[in-house]
Amino acid sequence: MNITENAKTVLEKRYLIRDAQGKALETVPQLFQRVASAIAQADRNYDPQADVEKTAQEFYDTMTDLRFLPNSPTLMNAGRDLGQLSACFVLPVGDSMEEIFEAVKQAALIHKSGGGTGFSFSRLRPRGSVVNSTGGVASGPISFMKVFNTATEAVKQGGTRRGANMGILQVDHPDILDFISCKSDNSEINNFNISVAVTEGFMQAVHAGEDYPLIDPRTKQEVGRLNAREVYDKIVDAAWRNGEPGIVFIDRLNRDNVVPSQGRIESTNPCGEQPLLPYESCNLGSINLAQMVKGEGKKEIDWDKLGQTVDTAIHFLDNVIDVNKYPIPEIDRVTKLTRKVGLGVMAFADLLMLLGVPYNSQEGVEIGQQVMGFIQRRAKEQSCRLAEQRGAFPLFGESIYKDETPIRNATVTTIAPTGTLSIIAGVSGGVEPVFAFAFIRNVMDGDELIEVNPLLRRRLEERGLYSDELMKKVIAQGSLQHIDEIPQDIKDVFVCAHDVSPQWHIRMQAAFQKHTDNAVSKTVNFPHSATREDVDKVYQLAYELGCKGVTIYRDGSRGSQVLNIGKVSKEAKSDEEPQAEPSSAQQQNRLEPRPRPAVTMGITEKVKIGCGNLYVTVNYDENGICEVFTNTGRHGGCPSQSEATARLVSIALRSGIDVQTIIGQLKGIRCPSTIRQPGMKVTSCPDAIARAIEKVMRSQNGGQMPSAVQEMERELNQGAREEEVDHSIAGMRFCPECGAPVVHEGGCVICRQCGYSKCG
Repeated sequence: MNITENAKTVLEKRYLIRDAQGKALETVPQLFQRVASAIAQADRNYDPQADVEKTAQEFYDTMTDLRFLPNSPTLMNAGRDLGQLSACFVLPVGDSMEEIFEAVKQAALIHKSGGGTGFSFSRLRPRGSVVNSTGGVASGPISFMKVFNTATEAVKQGGTRRGANMGILQVDHPDILDFISCKSDNSEINNFNISVAVTEGFMQAVHAGEDYPLIDPRTKQEVGRLNAREVYDKIVDAAWRNGEPGIVFIDRLNRDNVVPSQGRIESTNPCGEQPLLPYESCNLGSINLAQMVKGEGKKEIDWDKLGQTVDTAIHFLDNVIDVNKYPIPEIDRVTKLTRKVGLGVMAFADLLMLLGVPYNSQEGVEIGQQVMGFIQRRAKEQSCRLAEQRGAFPLFGESIYKDETPIRNATVTTIAPTGTLSIIAGVSGGVEPVFAFAFIRNVMDGDELIEVNPLLRRRLEERGLYSDELMKKVIAQGSLQHIDEIPQDIKDVFVCAHDVSPQWHIRMQAAFQKHTDNAVSKTVNFPHSATREDVDKVYQLAYELGCKGVTIYRDGSRGSQVLNIGKVSKEAKSDEEPQAEPSSAQQQNRLEPRPRPAVTMGITEKVKIGCGNLYVTVNYDENGICEVFTNTGRHGGCPSQSEATARLVSIALRSGIDVQTIIGQLKGIRCPSTIRQPGMKVTSCPDAIARAIEKVMRSQNGGQMPSAVQEMERELNQGAREEEVDHSIAGMRFCPECGAPVVHEGGCVICRQCGYSKCG
């Protein structure tokens, strides 16, 4: 396989089968052989004489050529005992204690198996309603969302990542105002993405400035009225503040409900791209568009290759439905009634760069529409061919397609985020523009490795322009657009997410939505200086252009910024945040930690301890070492103890306590689980932390920040208010596993260095 070292590392770390001691039991090629062979077996369900070896080879070649990759649960679990291959599920939440906690249990089983869940809480009676059976008072949807959130926190998803959820509430629910603000505190409900289900009637009332009714979901009676524009403005304000909630145009989801006889679509998967009926699941996969070009010099789309890949991918995804081991019997039954699949794309930004077309251009939008239109037509044609051999989906006779040619799958296309998949393929994610063209990777000996987008590097080398010094300027600026040494024709094509105006983000999303059965996962990036009116305009444009939902993120709007790109005004502060009064500690002349810096660099070291592996990250800025955090491996122990030690060390470091004093206090502490095992290089978790700090002191010449990062630091907003770091999406700046910056894509954060991802 022609994969990058980073892709190989991600596959080895997250996807290979391992024994109880963590030793890999398969190679990367064997992983794909395992998956291809397992999925090909479904052919025998329809033809006992089927040549499954030939099918397996076709699937293997398509994956290892990086033309198509299925979603992560399929790569992880196909051919293994767990066998759960779906990424997306929607569960119903009924208005009784029994139904609510049945959904909690089912969600836990799904998270354990590696899937994500979507819920609508719109059926729950509002807060303050009388409960007839007990005479008590209902606590409302928000309180039960917190129950689901806590349960998610307790379940480690598939042994590799925490569970992700989507929470949706209908805009006419009486508790809608509480829902809009329920994530204003970034530490609350942090395993959920949330979206308001907006109706056509509500949007019409917004435009007319009229009131609209609030409906009690239990009695179906009007219980109040709100001004639609005021509610809409609250949604816009909350999204402007920290990106939550998103909006889902719920009537549009149901306009494309293939089997309305089975009920209304109420919710989507965690990233919003897959609307599903209760108990439905969907199997996703993505075509790598960077592989779909041909020609020397001037490139063009290879339509034949793309068509063949679509055919193989739809065959693959239909087989997944049959070999899948579903976590709940009802999901097995309902999924097979409609046999929904979701074929999407990754590397669209790379395709445009190969073609020499700007992302933020009408030509780019037209190519997006052309490519997705082709994929949609070809996917439906292949699904119809499969129906000839295998039969249409069981509910075809009562579907919206009943008078048309029989089709195997009720839906065939979905645009998913492809966070980790795009790392494996070494390309840009989904239909997003490139987030950053270059970044610095630190290694243990203190050297700086400059990572550069391979397409940009190749173009600059062809023109004799490439140099490490130039790339450091790109890193510091976050963009090519203001660098004089780079010609304008290259700047026009190599645009990153923050060079693309929010309007072009929406136009591109709408172009793909026109030819997508389900929906499009996309994040609309705003600069820090964007106003609420800017967010309003994008929401209105999304509504006008036919999008099914909108997710936005304003750079720097969350207390713990993911990664600032480009220049941010040093004077930029929220006009609603007054200057803080001196703290009591300052007034009494006590030590107080300096704020955590906006940019740090650091190293992560893997250390073997008595109960497993400990990963110690030590970060520093121009003032020295400022932060330590730890993460235990799958078989590690005492995570709370090591985290507590790391937090106290971080506070001490930023309070000015001498580093050598801290090292002296920690070094040599002994733990029985470590000292009783011969050959250990450390004596405990605190000892490992001390030794990692000591290495940084040596390798980084006292912990001084490299000059390129100092440049980046100066470009960032020094006035932005710093808040406590947590490990929710809202609070995540750096990867908790390797310490690299993470980025927002399609409702998730993704670390493009080690493959860590989190949604919700």
